[in-house]
Amino acid sequence: MLIKYHNADYKGLSNEEVVSTALAEKSPAPALYTLPYCSNMKAMGAEPMRKKFNDGPVAMITIMPNGMPPMGKLLSQQILFFIFGSFLIGYLASISITANTDVMMVFRQVFIASFLTYGWAQISYSIWMGQPWSNCIRYLIDALIYAAVTAGTFSFSWPNLN
Repeated sequence: MLIKYHNADYKGLSNEEVVSTALAEKSPAPALYTLPYCSNMKAMGAEPMRKKFNDGPVAMITIMPNGMPPMGKLLSQQILFFIFGSFLIGYLASISITANTDVMMVFRQVFIASFLTYGWAQISYSIWMGQPWSNCIRYLIDALIYAAVTAGTFSFSWPNLN
């Protein structure tokens, strides 16, 4: 990566080989897993389940398919995400902003819509899934950058009929 500030998003386990071997023995399918696993809220209240949570570890583990990450596919999906998001932002702007609106008004409205599109949902990962808040802040900084680029592009190209 060109900018390295996301390097701090992930940490390695000191016993990575042991954990990796333990997971590989069961060959779990790609999915999001929780430790301890609790199928419903009633089970959450049972003493054995509370003990598991208190004793730890408490974790969410994402299992992905084996092999190197398919960077071409992943980058394509990311680009499609931006294109589709920008299309929705453009639609919202077209139904809520008139053609002769001040450029700064276009920028502000598109900026907020873009920030909500690209970043706001990231907060729930820190609230519910244990993602460190520092990671969330870095993703929100990314969203601010994406929002500024999107808003600048839209406000530069917004029709002015005068």
